Amino acid sequence: MTFLILAFTTALLVTLLVVRMTAGDGSRAADHDFSGPQKFHSTPVPRIGGVGVFVAIVVGAGASQFTGRGEPALLWLLLACSLPAFISGLAEDLTKNVSPRRRLVFTGLSAVLAAWALDGVLNRSDIPGIEQLLVYGPFAVTLTVFVVTGIANAVNIIDGFNGLAAMCVVMMMLALTYVAYQVGDAFIVTVSLIVAGSVIGFFVFNFPAGLIFLGDGGAYLLGFLLGELSVLLIHRNPAVSPLCPLLLCAYPIFETIFSIYRKKVLRGMSPGVPDGIHLHMLIYKRLMRWSGGSSAHRRQINRNSMTSPYLWMMCLLSVIPALLWWNSTPVLTCFVVLFIMSYVLLYWSIVRFKTPKWLVLRK
Repeated sequence: MTFLILAFTTALLVTLLVVRMTAGDGSRAADHDFSGPQKFHSTPVPRIGGVGVFVAIVVGAGASQFTGRGEPALLWLLLACSLPAFISGLAEDLTKNVSPRRRLVFTGLSAVLAAWALDGVLNRSDIPGIEQLLVYGPFAVTLTVFVVTGIANAVNIIDGFNGLAAMCVVMMMLALTYVAYQVGDAFIVTVSLIVAGSVIGFFVFNFPAGLIFLGDGGAYLLGFLLGELSVLLIHRNPAVSPLCPLLLCAYPIFETIFSIYRKKVLRGMSPGVPDGIHLHMLIYKRLMRWSGGSSAHRRQINRNSMTSPYLWMMCLLSVIPALLWWNSTPVLTCFVVLFIMSYVLLYWSIVRFKTPKWLVLRK
């Protein structure tokens, strides 16, 4: 708990400093684009919240080094491996000219470095066909890089509203902490607590007021750490079902897969082209029909923030069963299927204007 509190305090102070330093319409760190399909703010907002998160994690690593708890050498290696993903995302936040493909390449590089430096390679899947292929080293490394990069990109995709990605990551990190504690993995317990505390410190300024955004740097950093810790949990602990981390991360993962299917198959467009009909955007547009406030700007902030709790509940539908049955592949498989069915049912009910009335916020 000490690591969580220290990381929280550090992130809180650093994020406050960033907010104060980047205040004003002229700040280069602020997002001035209000016109895109995934833009839901009306004033310039700094999007370098990942800086406070990263600094807090570094301070947490220093505390781990000082106390000798949580395998500090591995923690420093993990942070070093995360740098390509974090820096490429932060560069996009500051310059707005780093393409999504380039960011994915650098995130993949982070995954490759972790596979080499931390032995972070998937060695089990409990999925017929894939399980047999994991005995081949090149396939295992390729699949690991794909999984970690995919999770990092998935966290970036759900980072659309105040508090959405941040709270989902906190829930998933705390779930990893619990499972790692059950199997006695002090390294994953320590890192997960540090990351969770760092994100909570950022969350204070992100939700509900939206004073700062996580940005691509923060989203790719957290997504990489979430993916890599999931891989290491499986690799280091045979008692943990490989489907446990899969179910934990089901919301961002399936959001990404479903978006690719929706764009490529149903609409015939490139999966990389942004659109405005992700699940969280549909909830904002069709369920948040009214929200109180003294001005149009305040009402927009309220609608933005009140969208996130809907998706937090969606995330909990996968996190809670993953916590309860972390060592049972058959049970976890059933919940993966149930989650997919729930997601699709909710999405198509909103798209077809058949959302249950009790879900719609009205005046």
